[in-house]
Amino acid sequence: MVCFNLGDGLEIKSLQSDHSEELFASVDSCRSYLRQWLPWVDTTVSPRESLQFIEAARRQEESKNGFQAGIWFHDKLVGCIGYHALDSKNRKTSIGYWLRADAQGKGIATRACRAMIDHAFFDLKMHRLEIRCGVKNAKSRAVPERLGLNCEGIARDSEWLYDHFVDHAVYAAIATEWKRSS
Repeated sequence: MVCFNLGDGLEIKSLQSDHSEELFASVDSCRSYLRQWLPWVDTTVSPRESLQFIEAARRQEESKNGFQAGIWFHDKLVGCIGYHALDSKNRKTSIGYWLRADAQGKGIATRACRAMIDHAFFDLKMHRLEIRCGVKNAKSRAVPERLGLNCEGIARDSEWLYDHFVDHAVYAAIATEWKRSS
């Protein structure tokens, strides 16, 4: 079970089945905003789909192939963050995250990503970590930029988003260049 207490009311912790209603409510509260960037919003139409996501996340964590966790701020679920998968052979992973619109601009995503990068490099012994963001998603791109990740380029037509392809900016960090946060 994942649980990172980052201080000042910010926690990253594994999602449990009883979080499905709260997770769905978070998505539903800012559906039109999230839909601009995330391909799964239209298929999340009830707490049932949130529960399915949570169950898949639990299986991923149990198989030791990464995890998806909730981001809580002052005991309110405000988003999710996780490793898409762990490539143990090549010692690399990537992080995905989203936040409710009303939780943005408070440093939450930056602090959560920093903790996840620290965990990947120092606990899981990964060598490379990527964060991919929609090229036009300035708020999401600001996170890896604030953390000092290198923008290695643009992956053209990287993701199908409802009715069009989206280019991704590819940011990366290498363990030997990363300094653990205090």
